[in-house]
Amino acid sequence: MKVLVHDFLRDSAHRHPDKTFLICDKQVRSFARVHDDSDRLACELQRAGVRRGDRVAVFMENSAELVVAVFGILKAGAVFVIVNPTTKAGKLGYILNDCGVRAIIVHPALARVFGPVLSEASSVSTVIWTDQPGEGAPAGRVFAQILGEPHAVPADPGLIDNDLCTIIYTSGSTGKPKGVMLTHRNMANTAWAISTYLGNVPEDVVICVLPLSFDYGLYQVITGARIGFSVVIEKSFAYPYQILKRMAEHRVTGLPGVPTIFATLLQMAPFEGLDLSCLRYVSNTAAVLPPAHIRRLRELFPQATIFSMYGLTECTRVSYLDPARLDDKIGSVGKAMPNEEVYLVDEQRRRVGPGTIGELVIRGANVMRGYWGKPKETAECLRDGDIPGEKVLYSGDLFQMDEEGFLYFVGRKDDVFKCKGEKVSPKEIENTLYEMESVGEAAVIGVEDPIDGTAIKALVVPRNGTVLTEQQVRQHCRANLENYMVPKYIEIRDSLPKTESGKIKKNLLSTE
Repeated sequence: MKVLVHDFLRDSAHRHPDKTFLICDKQVRSFARVHDDSDRLACELQRAGVRRGDRVAVFMENSAELVVAVFGILKAGAVFVIVNPTTKAGKLGYILNDCGVRAIIVHPALARVFGPVLSEASSVSTVIWTDQPGEGAPAGRVFAQILGEPHAVPADPGLIDNDLCTIIYTSGSTGKPKGVMLTHRNMANTAWAISTYLGNVPEDVVICVLPLSFDYGLYQVITGARIGFSVVIEKSFAYPYQILKRMAEHRVTGLPGVPTIFATLLQMAPFEGLDLSCLRYVSNTAAVLPPAHIRRLRELFPQATIFSMYGLTECTRVSYLDPARLDDKIGSVGKAMPNEEVYLVDEQRRRVGPGTIGELVIRGANVMRGYWGKPKETAECLRDGDIPGEKVLYSGDLFQMDEEGFLYFVGRKDDVFKCKGEKVSPKEIENTLYEMESVGEAAVIGVEDPIDGTAIKALVVPRNGTVLTEQQVRQHCRANLENYMVPKYIEIRDSLPKTESGKIKKNLLSTE
């Protein structure tokens, strides 16, 4: 059966038109209103010449307009490309030219970034502003004009679920971002799988503090449209206490986050005066959540179910840990999500069994089509599987699997290094550091050393209001790690550099 992502919105709008879909900037948008507004936008895009398969960029902060843009682009038959609003002109220009963007929907506040790029983006023929732009901005139509027109249904572009739905740009090893191509089938399958194991219901209220340019943030909206639950959209997690107040105000039931967000929350606890008793589940992905943080989150939200998950942009989500096994498998990211198979292979691509470190391989309907315009990079990670003609995804991540099939993250293939002849897993050391009550964030890297060749360096950020010394960190490591895993160098910092999705930028740490 054909399932298109924008059908989720249409179906929810028909089932409960007046129900709240989006809460953003004190504005409330019903499913029917988002559905009708995205119809109008789709008609405008089609009038402007956008056709099936054309790429349309969206350049703005998290907002209701961004959600309307995504569904309007899909209804027009096009492919949406969300660009993080912090993106600089050089990278924006690269993305627009790399995938040949036909139209762009942009917030006027970003005109200073977008304006100078437009003349070099020859494929862009249409500009739509979400609000009236200032003087000197490139010409284009404005959302208020488009959404004020009489309702009309866009022409059927003839999509099938094998057509592209989105291109999500992710960091590339060469320094140039790579465009991950996901089809409607990819995204519909993933939304079904995620909502199945999370147990989402129409009564849920999920808060999204993650950028919608990040697939984890985007799927809160996609899944909300599919299930019919409400989504509270925040621009960022810059003001944590305000986020907690919003959670209490709107009786939020679902909190998706990444380790850096949860590390911040743990530093703020307890949340006096805030009723968060409606919180039903907490979910984590992007990076593996340290066991120490899981234990503290359970104490902080005793009524909530904790989902420790693992994923990567190339297939969105890979695994989740059944909360019923959290006590005896706390360091694991669980097993494959529904309708997916995972296994580990050695360097000769042979399957390996329990207890052996291997690269994680994923097969399923969630695996991307490839990287836009990059056949070489695509061939490196999409390789022949066991079934003739099938391509499977080589993740580049190293795992171990136990006798029951539960996965344990070891590190990126390029993260694991040898020190004094022994293989070192930075993740294992980081988990040990997080066991210290006074540690808020930690990162472990290998650095050049005249004696050891490669030595272990730990960079640690103290929790708010605590004093932490190198000696305390070293003593803790000596008491809990094998000798060869004790960091030779320890640096106490005020903060660590992070990506837009909240991951610690280890590549920057290793060059500082």
